[in-house]
Amino acid sequence: MNVIRRRGWEMPEHLATPEHMFLNRRALLTAGAAAAAIGLVPDLASAQRVSDIPDPSADLYPAKRNEKYTLDRPITDEKINGNYNNFFEFGSSKNITRAAQALKIRPWTIKLDGMVEKPMEVGIDDLVRKFGVEERLYRLRCVEAWSMAVPWSGFPMAKLVELAKPLSSAKYVRMETFLDKAIAPGQRQTWYPWPYVEGLTIAEATNELAFLVTGAYGKPVAKVHGAPIRLAVPWKYGFKNIKSIVRFSFTDKRPKSYWEDLQSSEYGFWANVNPEVSHPRWSQASEELIGTGERRPTLLFNGYGEYVADLYKGLEAERLWV
Repeated sequence: MNVIRRRGWEMPEHLATPEHMFLNRRALLTAGAAAAAIGLVPDLASAQRVSDIPDPSADLYPAKRNEKYTLDRPITDEKINGNYNNFFEFGSSKNITRAAQALKIRPWTIKLDGMVEKPMEVGIDDLVRKFGVEERLYRLRCVEAWSMAVPWSGFPMAKLVELAKPLSSAKYVRMETFLDKAIAPGQRQTWYPWPYVEGLTIAEATNELAFLVTGAYGKPVAKVHGAPIRLAVPWKYGFKNIKSIVRFSFTDKRPKSYWEDLQSSEYGFWANVNPEVSHPRWSQASEELIGTGERRPTLLFNGYGEYVADLYKGLEAERLWV
């Protein structure tokens, strides 16, 4: 991806923790307990000191695991996962845990609009309690040729589609993340097409694998992973897994996704994993399992072909792969 990368030691002054928050006894006690419980690495532990009030849905975790979805590899260590991922709203570095703590996740309202019977807005906590949560073990394969395995918690996206009641003429779901330049330094970079937008067909969105994530590693999902709600579509490249969603719009026009808008020659709408089709600048034939140093052959549809291959029959003329 053509991005501007800061050197590791560079950090804008506005991202430094304000003194009054650092000294806040309640935040420190909460962070201390969390660090002791899960063995947080120093960067993540210090970042937790500027967390919001405790998540109102925390009592729903850890969620019961759905044993149908299994892995062929170990779960990626949480400390590694929390310090190696993309969230361009907060910077182009892989380690943006500290910067992401500026994200304010309560209150958080989600719009369901477009071609629906009745547009509505719903609070994230009402939504989670309405649908409940389960845990699923999913592989995550980045277009940059690295991969992880994550214990996500959340609910099938099909439940949200059912709640929205799209019209029969709706063909796509357009998803949009938050837009707040005051807290997200990446969004001040005007050469990016903010806000982050992604899309799925209705058929993809209602496939049993499409999963709206509200938790991970047995607790509410961390800000660095796209709290309070993000998408997991494990048969697609990672950039399709939009974070911190605020809007689901139903439409009859194919949405132009963020990376497609930025560089359509390299990043398409479908973004299905296929080891036989290289990215224009690198091979997709293998992937690195982050945290292990191991490389493995990449699997078609990231190994989920039995669930999703039928979605793409008759679309041979489409550019289904990156």
